[in-house]
Amino acid sequence: MKYLSFAIPCYNSAEYMGHAIETAISAGEDVEVIIVNDGSKDNTLEVAQAYAQKYPSIIKVVDQGNGGHGAAVNAGLQAATGLYFKVLDSDDWVDIDSLLTLISTIKEQVKNHQMIDMYIANYVYEKVGKKHKNVVRYTNALPTNQIFDWNQVRHFRLDQYILMHSVIYRTELLKSIGLTLPKHTFYVDNIYVYDPLPYVKSMYYMDINLYRYFIGREDQSVNEKIMIQRADQQIFITKHLIDHCNLQTLGNKKLKLYMTKYLAIMMTVSSIVLIRSHNKENLIKKDELWNYLKERDGKTYEKIRHGILGIAMNLPGKSGRKISEILYLVAKKVVGFQE
Repeated sequence: MKYLSFAIPCYNSAEYMGHAIETAISAGEDVEVIIVNDGSKDNTLEVAQAYAQKYPSIIKVVDQGNGGHGAAVNAGLQAATGLYFKVLDSDDWVDIDSLLTLISTIKEQVKNHQMIDMYIANYVYEKVGKKHKNVVRYTNALPTNQIFDWNQVRHFRLDQYILMHSVIYRTELLKSIGLTLPKHTFYVDNIYVYDPLPYVKSMYYMDINLYRYFIGREDQSVNEKIMIQRADQQIFITKHLIDHCNLQTLGNKKLKLYMTKYLAIMMTVSSIVLIRSHNKENLIKKDELWNYLKERDGKTYEKIRHGILGIAMNLPGKSGRKISEILYLVAKKVVGFQE
């Protein structure tokens, strides 16, 4: 039995993908590692095939034309046979001891006939040149080492929302809801995390630093200059979240609150990217995005627009936009975003 499937999307990753693979296969036969070559132009496929030949019972290789990160995750999920599913980007890695702890916990729950919908673990910003590594943990927001549901979830700070790095979903849950990420689109990790949440009934948080999130390449999608260039894709993703679920229909108040706050963060990120572009057309797009939310879910719009983040992103005039930028920079420093 495979308890955990790793999907490792790879595009021109030959130089560094080995580290991600080596850490994932450290759990041995309890895991399967699905390396998805997404139309690479270097020798990524050859590297993947060499690993598969060496570890034929652990590693699968999927070779496909370039479709972007979302298409690679889709292919990994389709090929997955493990009870749980984890995306591991090719320039990131997992902590081996933490991985073994996770597998041991999953085994124990399965033995007790407990199929948790979502496991959560800490992640670490592995920022180049920074000695102190920022760890995002959830001890104040989630019960630790016990099964819980949304009613037991507490307050999340701005810097500790559940991201792709921290989540491990039950594979069958993702397949049963037909989770499919858009092709040739950046920031699809937000869809991956957000869309399944209404279907999650049971959770389990472990205070272990499992995922190591590498920050350092100039071409990374989280680089602010790159985000400004890809502002339309940020808008596309945010609109998807708006359309995916009318939050007013959710029966659980804690789930509704969490998803509303997550959407508020996405509205804020989209807004500040558009503001910091200093482009008149992008400022129009910002207003259009807020109107889009208002038209589709008026109550959620009112909640977000008149909250702290909504007010900060919609201060009027040039001076208001300057204040918005200053508030963003201060918040970025305080919460340690990308630090």
